[in-house]
Amino acid sequence: MAENEKGAPNPADTDTSLPRESWEKKLLEKEHTALFSDTQEQPAGPETVFAEKDDSNAKKPPFGRRLWSLLLLLTFTISACCGLYLTVKPVPSCGKEKTDTQETLDGETASAKIADALKKSKSPKTGIAWIKVRGVIAQDNSSGPFSRPTGAGAIAKKIRDAADDKNVKAIVLDINSPGGTVASVQNIYGELLKAKENGKKIVALFRDVAASGGFYIAMAADKIVAEPGTITGSVGVIMQTSNVEGLFDKIGVRVIPITSGKYKDMGSAYRPMTDAEKAILQDMVNDTYTQFFAAVKAGRPAVTPETLTEYTDGRVFTGQRAFNLGFIDKLGGEEEARLLAGELAGIKDPKIINQRPSDGLKELIFSFGSSMENQSLTKQLQSLATPSVSYLWVN
Repeated sequence: MAENEKGAPNPADTDTSLPRESWEKKLLEKEHTALFSDTQEQPAGPETVFAEKDDSNAKKPPFGRRLWSLLLLLTFTISACCGLYLTVKPVPSCGKEKTDTQETLDGETASAKIADALKKSKSPKTGIAWIKVRGVIAQDNSSGPFSRPTGAGAIAKKIRDAADDKNVKAIVLDINSPGGTVASVQNIYGELLKAKENGKKIVALFRDVAASGGFYIAMAADKIVAEPGTITGSVGVIMQTSNVEGLFDKIGVRVIPITSGKYKDMGSAYRPMTDAEKAILQDMVNDTYTQFFAAVKAGRPAVTPETLTEYTDGRVFTGQRAFNLGFIDKLGGEEEARLLAGELAGIKDPKIINQRPSDGLKELIFSFGSSMENQSLTKQLQSLATPSVSYLWVN
């Protein structure tokens, strides 16, 4: 502390006699006041003017952004108004219905009439389900993230859905297939029989090829329609095995199986088949053929026993020959099949009921994923090493 000659404190230092917190606070206030006064006294130069202009421009959003915001707001407003209008809009009715209502329901209130009309408009119309069978009929083993269920399992599910739908009065089974594995074909055949028990009428439509397993599933139909040039028939069973023993010998590969019984690797592609193994597999083929023959006999009772025996030896024939022999009921295409299904179901002009709309891009991605998975090396090796009994026409 500075003192004068008489030892009295300096008046300029009187602030230091205050407590430390008080004079530090006072000192900060003085510095803030000085800084603020310096800022106010500073003249506004060109840089300051430009900075103020930049700040004003920064506060305003760009014109394009404001325009888009306005358009979005306008679109939302219009959409909300349209949704509100469609919600409260009364259901229109034709003049005939209005006349009938006035004649028969004079005592009803207007609200009851509107409710009845709304109920009628929401109830879907009856029609027919159109189910396609394409390619080889077999179970799909795809399990990838972009694969979708196809094959016999998906077809069987569509048949079950149509059988449970009260608005579906008939099913048109659109077949373009050379057949498939025994179990998959019988799965579809069984679902068609259940649909018939549910009161559904079934019409099978043969396209380019409806042979073997494709012919088998059609035996559950009430009526069959085919073009004159359709390839059909091929009533029979085939089992194919591969033998790559010679190829493996050339490249120095040898497969040594360890089995629990002498027939466990029966049908192996890595060694020749014995006579005993051939007899066992032939018996299995004959058994499955008997099942096929019984299905044809039950589905085509008008065919004579002689014709049935002669034309169920695995041969193929045209749709015209099938019509002459009684294996199909009518020559024609999809229009004839649609009208025939409507006639069986008692519908004058049958409409096709789409049970599941297409998913567009999703379906494209899933189909691409399934096809890529089925073309993988693992799938090809598995099909080569595993023989199967099939109702399949091969050439």
